[in-house]
Amino acid sequence: MKKYRDHYFLQAKQDNYPARSVYKLKEIDKRFRLFHAGQRVLDLGAAPGSWTLAAAERVGETGLVIAADIQNTTTTFPRFVQFYQEDVFYRTPAFEALLCESGPFDVVISDMAPRTTGHRSTDQARSAALCEEALAVAIAHLKKGGNFVVKVFMGPDVKAYSEALRRSFGSVKSYKPASSRSESFETFYVALGFKGLPAPDPGGEIIPE
Repeated sequence: MKKYRDHYFLQAKQDNYPARSVYKLKEIDKRFRLFHAGQRVLDLGAAPGSWTLAAAERVGETGLVIAADIQNTTTTFPRFVQFYQEDVFYRTPAFEALLCESGPFDVVISDMAPRTTGHRSTDQARSAALCEEALAVAIAHLKKGGNFVVKVFMGPDVKAYSEALRRSFGSVKSYKPASSRSESFETFYVALGFKGLPAPDPGGEIIPE
């Protein structure tokens, strides 16, 4: 086992986190200062719950973390965390209603990744679909000025995706944490300062900015 994997894997066990991925979010937060006490956070692709726990630590008891994943988890969360088993592509009406009631959110985070096949172009395409849906959710449920973090698999779709992010956010940065495996082609986009949606006109059409 490689040394960096040993370090983060063992550190997660020592710190009582369910996965080593927690340190990726901690690095991102340290670099970009995403979280503050009292915030509302939406965590997509949350299982087994490491990112959820890290976000909960930062927002504290005055905050709220809504977490969702297609898989369930046995992780125990603080009382101000709510975990739901949901497919991001087929969200139930009840979950959508919950997002509307609980939001708008200060931060949306997505560590979603496809079940990998080993075929790079296939995995990239599946990752791109998840990223696009995560962005759609963020645009629908972020408050103006809010922040969005999303994991992407580097590939031909990344340029168009980064351009889409820049249309909706004031600042977009790519960042690969030290805790990401060096051979992995994952990276993270950190989109700061959500511009908000244009207001609908009386006829129900969107007025261009």
